[in-house]
Amino acid sequence: MKSFKKISAALALVTLAAGSALAAPVTYTVDSSHTFPRFSYSHFGYSTQLSSFGKTTGTVVFDAQAKTGSVDIVIDTTTVNTGFADFNGHIQGEDFLDTAKFPKATFKSTKVVFEGDKPASIDGQLTIKGVTKPVTLTVTSFQAMPHPMMKAPALGANAFVNIKRSEYNAGKYAPYVGDDVRIDIAIEAMAK
Repeated sequence: MKSFKKISAALALVTLAAGSALAAPVTYTVDSSHTFPRFSYSHFGYSTQLSSFGKTTGTVVFDAQAKTGSVDIVIDTTTVNTGFADFNGHIQGEDFLDTAKFPKATFKSTKVVFEGDKPASIDGQLTIKGVTKPVTLTVTSFQAMPHPMMKAPALGANAFVNIKRSEYNAGKYAPYVGDDVRIDIAIEAMAK
């Protein structure tokens, strides 16, 4: 009977330790080949222009059991892609992104709000062109599961936020070229 109690106590400790290990936050590294920030705005009311950035780095921390997380993203603004090389240079100029002085835009989360088991919104600080403002990203999809090809923990999400570019010292030609800009990000990340 004493042996049974000892084994039961040992199993209980192992179970507690395993539960603690499962509850630990996991840090994920952004997969730049599957992470694409995009932005869109009205061009004189004629059309909605869509552009993207080609290089994004950062980390995501996610604890499924505790329902907590954090996001730290760095966008290389020199990789802007409008679909037209001359216009890429125009957007990188002083009137807009001014990438010579500000080659990076960043987002650092301050709070992740969950609905059920998944993040629904992410509050944070968005920095563009040296100006930092609080924003809230709306999460439209989220998935955390082992990557079927890489055989490692992975996660992905889609989120968006609407900003006014004039608040980031990039308001040239507003309101004719829309001041309202929607930023969308599709992100994938792999566990470190």
